Amino acid sequence: MSKSNGQTDVRLDEEQKQDLEHELPPADPGDGFEEKTPAANAASAATAESPAEAELQKLRAERDNLLDRLARLQAEFENARKRAAKENADFRDFAVADVARTLLPVIDNFNLALKNAGAKPEDFRKGVELIHKQLQDVLQKLNVQRIPAKGEPFDPRFHEAIEMVECDEAPDHHVLEELQPGYRIKERLLRPAMVRVAKSKSIE
Repeated sequence: MSKSNGQTDVRLDEEQKQDLEHELPPADPGDGFEEKTPAANAASAATAESPAEAELQKLRAERDNLLDRLARLQAEFENARKRAAKENADFRDFAVADVARTLLPVIDNFNLALKNAGAKPEDFRKGVELIHKQLQDVLQKLNVQRIPAKGEPFDPRFHEAIEMVECDEAPDHHVLEELQPGYRIKERLLRPAMVRVAKSKSIE
């Protein structure tokens, strides 16, 4: 019994020795290696990611700022466009009002002429001539100019040729006759003059 127990103790001692031989040696504090716990590893990873996260947050803030500025600029542009459209409409209304105001005396004279239509033909004609002159004065105040036509060289910018007439009464490609006067404001065409244009006869 005791012998058996002695052998068992010897075997246990040998197994313990073998296990001790396979164990790693203890860490040397002077080798510079520091074993980190899982919590320390997580803190280190968070520290490494913090600059990238900060840069991302900065970019997002800049994006939001730019989007806000864009929205403000769009709103300001739309308000400016509406304001300009309203000002243009008001300007047109005032311009039309000024023209209508200058034409009112002419209309009054037309009404008087119609009331006196039974007067002598000579008097009626004089009244119409006065109204015509009054209209010319109104157009002059509005800077509306009549386009020269008869006897002038044909200019497609201001003349509209209705017919080419072979004749020797006017030089070739000159206006022979004005059928309807044209008008312009400075160089802006209001209506072209309708004309007949001379064409030299072919020499046989």
